[in-house]
Amino acid sequence: MAKPQIITFGCRLNSFESEVMRRHAEDNDLDGTIIINTCAVTAEATRQARQTIRKLKREQPDAKIIVTGCAAQIEPETFANMPETSMVLGNVEKMQAESYAGLDKLDADLNAGLPVHEKIKVNDIMSVKETAGHMVDGLKGRSRAFVQIQNGCDHRCTFCIIPYGRGNSRSVPMGQIVKQIKALVDNGYNEVVLTGVDVTSFGADLPGKPSLGHCVATILKQVPDLPRLRLSSIDSVEIDEKLLELIINEKRLMPHLHLSLQAGDNMILKRMKRRHSREDAIAFSQMIMKARPDMVFGADIIAGFPTETDEMFENSLKLIEDCNLTYMHVFPYSPREGTPAAKMPQVAKQIRKERAKLLRDAGEAAMDKLLSKLQGTIQSVLIERPIGDGVVLGHSEGFAPVKIDEALETGQIVKVHITGQEDGMLKGSIIND
Repeated sequence: MAKPQIITFGCRLNSFESEVMRRHAEDNDLDGTIIINTCAVTAEATRQARQTIRKLKREQPDAKIIVTGCAAQIEPETFANMPETSMVLGNVEKMQAESYAGLDKLDADLNAGLPVHEKIKVNDIMSVKETAGHMVDGLKGRSRAFVQIQNGCDHRCTFCIIPYGRGNSRSVPMGQIVKQIKALVDNGYNEVVLTGVDVTSFGADLPGKPSLGHCVATILKQVPDLPRLRLSSIDSVEIDEKLLELIINEKRLMPHLHLSLQAGDNMILKRMKRRHSREDAIAFSQMIMKARPDMVFGADIIAGFPTETDEMFENSLKLIEDCNLTYMHVFPYSPREGTPAAKMPQVAKQIRKERAKLLRDAGEAAMDKLLSKLQGTIQSVLIERPIGDGVVLGHSEGFAPVKIDEALETGQIVKVHITGQEDGMLKGSIIND
């Protein structure tokens, strides 16, 4: 029978947690089981999860389906009511080895027909006060490793349901983080990404209240053999002085920052209950670019937030140029029941879609401009996966995608002379020392 199958939606933190779940499932011999790790960032993400569950059950009628993740935490009854579902686990329960004990005896048909309350193992996420470190020695199919340093969020942005899926902010102790990264480096990983829900809030709940900058400095000092360290999405107004110093001066900290901006208009930012202004975002990006010219920025932007006028949207569109943004994660606004924004005057769905397309088009143009700028340069590239016969894909330090017409081992870092661009990727050839 097939080994446990993990289907992951959403963020990098989910990817890390899926690897922990994979180990728990394999340790408990959950052959023939499919675990769906859901996302709740938009209503569409929840809909896609339900659609995937139905499709998988049609294709594998004998499979036992366990549903977990943020959507399951927020709407456990929704998934427990699905006849295809055998069990629903909360975001805390999915990380606990004991949650998987005995599930090898699940009968897919019988358990799918259990009363709803008997299929649910979901606690009150707001009662959780700590986040334990979870040791994994690698992530299946990935050449870079994700390490969880934080979970949850203390902020209450008016559009966001995630705190109700993840709980309040809590940090992994630094000693456990360093131990995890050392194990990954010893296992051959050359790049680590620090992940969490709100990573810049790291440390506020730990003894001594160490900052994210202190955590990064400790990792770099205590794991000297780690060539490349990245940060996942950050909130620029929460960056501490130590982290700012490292971003500017530390070459092992990769020159790619993904900013949680969400909008470029001050009134919309205020209605979102964000903690920065348009001017804050521009000043931060310009300061970093001046100090470290190789820095590349990505950003999350929501199109068509409630009450957004054409003029307000133009401010978000102009932010791409003003902040030198390249890697755009664009979301048409999706109302989530239970959030304040869902009760605000809504922008028409078609307008939201049109504005999202304009943002994506501007992002693609910015990406094309970056790739053109890199022509003729030498880039340090992490080889990630084969994409064709004798062709591999990797990413540069600034996260530009690079394809190389040579069969190379994944996970290694190579010097590449950039000779062109094609299909939104750079092309290059290996430089042999």
